[in-house]
Amino acid sequence: MKSMVHKYKKNNRNSVSKIIFTLAIFLFSIALFSQTTVSGKVVDEKGNPISGANVFIEGTYDGTASDEKGDFTFTTTTTGNQTLVVSFLVYETSKTVIDVSNFKNKTIKLRDNVNTLDAVVITAGNLEAGDKARVSVLKPLDIVTTAGSAGNIIAALQTLPGTQNVGEDGRLFVRGGEANETQTFVDGIRVAQPYGASAQNLPTRGRFSPFLFSGISFSTGGYSAEYGEALSSVLLLNTQDEPDQNKTEISLMTVGLGLGNTQKWKKSSLSVNTAYINLAPYQVLIKQNVDWNSPYQSLSGETVYRYNFNNGILKLYAAFDSSKFDINQENINSSEKTRVDLNNTNFYFNSSYKGGFGNNWQITSGLSYGYSKNKINLDLDEVANDENAAHLKLKLKKSFSDRVKLSFGADYFITKFNEDFKENLGATNTNGYNSNIGAVYTEADIFFSKKFAAKAGLRASYNDLLNETAISPRVSLAYKMAKNSQLSMAYGDFSQTPNVDYIKYSKFHQFESEKASHYILNYQYNKNGKTFRAEVYYKDYSNLVKYDTQAIKDNSVFNNNGSGYAKGFDLFWRDGKSIKNLEYWISYSYIDTERDYRNFPAQVTPNFVADHTLSVVTKYWINNWKSQIGFTNLYSSGRPYNNPNETKFMNGKTKSYNSLSFNWAYLLTTQKILYFSVSNVLGSQNVFGYDYAKNPDATGVYNRAVIMPTADRFFFVGFFWTISNDKKDNQLKNL
Repeated sequence: MKSMVHKYKKNNRNSVSKIIFTLAIFLFSIALFSQTTVSGKVVDEKGNPISGANVFIEGTYDGTASDEKGDFTFTTTTTGNQTLVVSFLVYETSKTVIDVSNFKNKTIKLRDNVNTLDAVVITAGNLEAGDKARVSVLKPLDIVTTAGSAGNIIAALQTLPGTQNVGEDGRLFVRGGEANETQTFVDGIRVAQPYGASAQNLPTRGRFSPFLFSGISFSTGGYSAEYGEALSSVLLLNTQDEPDQNKTEISLMTVGLGLGNTQKWKKSSLSVNTAYINLAPYQVLIKQNVDWNSPYQSLSGETVYRYNFNNGILKLYAAFDSSKFDINQENINSSEKTRVDLNNTNFYFNSSYKGGFGNNWQITSGLSYGYSKNKINLDLDEVANDENAAHLKLKLKKSFSDRVKLSFGADYFITKFNEDFKENLGATNTNGYNSNIGAVYTEADIFFSKKFAAKAGLRASYNDLLNETAISPRVSLAYKMAKNSQLSMAYGDFSQTPNVDYIKYSKFHQFESEKASHYILNYQYNKNGKTFRAEVYYKDYSNLVKYDTQAIKDNSVFNNNGSGYAKGFDLFWRDGKSIKNLEYWISYSYIDTERDYRNFPAQVTPNFVADHTLSVVTKYWINNWKSQIGFTNLYSSGRPYNNPNETKFMNGKTKSYNSLSFNWAYLLTTQKILYFSVSNVLGSQNVFGYDYAKNPDATGVYNRAVIMPTADRFFFVGFFWTISNDKKDNQLKNL
């Protein structure tokens, strides 16, 4: 009986095992036969196969990689509609909803990723320097390591194509435009008074030191609809987003002292720079071509505070300077010199916020306030003027995809200017103006492919002082011809309120905005530290201000019937790789321009324009000497001037201008630098032009006085000491 029971249990166990085994085989067969094969081919936009692309069903491990022919095949247990993902390096990731049971031998086409480093970027009219520049013609802060610039950003920019070297003025003249036709922005917010105060034929400097700026964008024309009130150019200065470490910088110079400090915390940082300049000791040693009663002195300072939020950054920037000088200037209309005693106070503040929110939205906002006050004694006459200027800005940007981005925003400019002129006999004249300009704009960035992109925008503004509305369309295109070269073109209409020298008489006269249209074609090549740019342009001026008197007065008759043009081409070559430790760039500009404006009796070339301009900048590091040496040579052909002794207007031309400058930075230790520079090493006797007497002498001849530099050469010696956490940082890149 027991054996029968045992035999029954054994047979039962065998039956259960067979059932389990059979069931497993059945279930495996079901799973095997329920898998579906997905297959196809991955190609680029030209139909070329892409090898190594990652192909998979989203949310699963089912997938494979394409082979050398672009083919792929894999099986999946998923059913119905699924998302097939295909991705590979420099291409946009493709996501396609497919029916798994019916996706065989299909072709997936990948589009070029427009965010790659070799994608096209619009460059017409634009020169950039900085870490964030997609195509940079200059390295970060390299723009101020130029011999002869003496730490002046504006002087360094004058070595770039499209600019004019107007040595008796010192400001930025671009492609036939006057200096007031260029607007300066710090972190996207306008600076109403970007230059220091000066007197006639005495050059000024830009107010900003290079130490706090990490990026510079210099547009010589055709710029974005985001910017207005500039006929020729915009200069965008971007402060550093984040300093690398705590540090203190000390400067001892033949012309003054400087001190800077940066403190960095977890989410915020603060940088402060101060400087005191006094040319009196220097001018005791170096003979000047002018008669100083009290040489130039200034006290200045800048500060930037930054706070990093999770999705944005807030910056507060402030700068001030107070300057004065007292000079006796030659007066061709008098046997006595004219005494000019000037005191200037300037303050500038801006705040800006840039960040992201929502679904691919970006916001940029800010405001600025600028105040400038001049007190000028002209012999026994007194001039006092002050300007209060503010700018409010809001910009929103939406990225609909990597290929389509839309920006729109608004600006509001407020300017109040007042000037009192008190004659020595006691009469006082008061002039000035209040201007409010509101503007809205929109602009679209469209990337049709990695090789073709467009930017199109429209700006509309209303000026209550002129009672005028201006509509300004702007468009730019770029096409990538080859891996390292591209073509760009730009067109734009631009308008600007007339210069303060005119508009301050607006209570007596009705003015209109001055206008210009830009047409630009650009070619750029960039590879392995070498950059070549060639650009041709045409500018059409209209509505320029004219007046009917020898000098601008309140009783002058003004109109906006002036016109003009500027056309030419610019060439730029930079090479930092061919010769070890040597970097250099060469700029050449040719311009043909004429204007009928001011009190001109005919359309002629203005006196600040040279037809040909050439600059060569070199920087060489000598390792054994622990030194960087540099040379800059500036050349320009003669500039026109009007000789009243001749019948034809603006018939004279000065001799060519040439100046060779040299600098030498020697590292005493890693953080201590001894620096020496000299401008116009060869002592060229350069002439900027001539001042002619208002009336002829007894023989009927108009006498003249030459306009020349304040000194044949400028020598500079400085000691720069950096104290930082890593004990390696220094100021060499800023010199």
